[in-house]
Amino acid sequence: MKCDRKKKYEAETLECERLRETVEPLVEWFRENQRDLPWRKHVNAYRVWISEIMLQQTRVEAVKSYYTRFLEELPDIKALAEVPEDRLLKLWEGLGYYNRARNLKAAAQQVMEEYNGVFPDTFEEIKKLKGIGSYTAGAISSFVYHQQKPAVDGNVFRVVTRILEDSDDIMKASTRTKIERMLEQVIPAEAPGDFNQGLIELGAIVCLPNGEPRCESCPIRGFCLACQDECQMDYPVKKKAKERRIEKRTILRFCDNEEIAIRKRPGKGLLAGLYEFPNVEGHLTQKEVIEYAKESGLTPVRVKKLPKAKHIFSHVEWHMTGYEILVDELEKEFQNSEIIFAGKKDLEKNYAIPSAFSAYL
Repeated sequence: MKCDRKKKYEAETLECERLRETVEPLVEWFRENQRDLPWRKHVNAYRVWISEIMLQQTRVEAVKSYYTRFLEELPDIKALAEVPEDRLLKLWEGLGYYNRARNLKAAAQQVMEEYNGVFPDTFEEIKKLKGIGSYTAGAISSFVYHQQKPAVDGNVFRVVTRILEDSDDIMKASTRTKIERMLEQVIPAEAPGDFNQGLIELGAIVCLPNGEPRCESCPIRGFCLACQDECQMDYPVKKKAKERRIEKRTILRFCDNEEIAIRKRPGKGLLAGLYEFPNVEGHLTQKEVIEYAKESGLTPVRVKKLPKAKHIFSHVEWHMTGYEILVDELEKEFQNSEIIFAGKKDLEKNYAIPSAFSAYL
């Protein structure tokens, strides 16, 4: 047992040495090749925090416009802490994973109450904030406060496991802990933010996940074991996720000449607290839709079939069909007290409709 620990320690020491050799060329490459991104200008903790939360599960190009709009309306922690939830979710509309937005507001309130409105400046204190894990805490503490803390995201996992030919499952917490531990030993004191961002940037634009990585453009290819052995696509090793559950749904756009019927989803569960078009499980026929409308107190004037659509969540997949049901006077007839009647402009401005329903907007 003692011998095994010794071998493991020796192996990790060698891996750290290999990673240490990448530091100088990686930092130099990042400084010369970094993308022009809005959150890299006028850097402070608030701006980096917002961008990192938005970038979780979302492409960089998609985030740019949302980030600019969000910062224009909520330029600081106080504004974020005080924004009404419906307005916050409307600003977040289209980014998905809406609990990220709720956690942002909760953390902003935490900063106002516990830190007198000043964002904490150590990794340990940052990590105590709602919705912030080791990656985001590492990003803020290294990019903004120049602390030697790792920021390990999917890009970093890919780069490091290819450099080391590390076949450990990246879905295991022990693998993250090991990689964070090794990186913390090699992060340069004079450029922790540039090193961390260099790893992330390399994974984003050179050491690509799908298709062939651009090894000919990589500043550290001479240190990469996977490149030398031409087995880049074998890494990282990631245990296959469970298959998503399929749910069939029928989306119903009840409308008259002025308003559309929407409702607020429950406060817990999938898409909690967001607004949606009324919908039911299963795929209804047009005849069944007419019966459903009549049971709701409506008299359909025209029923129009809408296109099929699909939306993928992390654990479930919606296969949807839809109908637009035109009635004479929507608000007077609808018997469901949970229904809200929104004008089209009001719908666009004030109600956060998740992208799951984008095909029916």
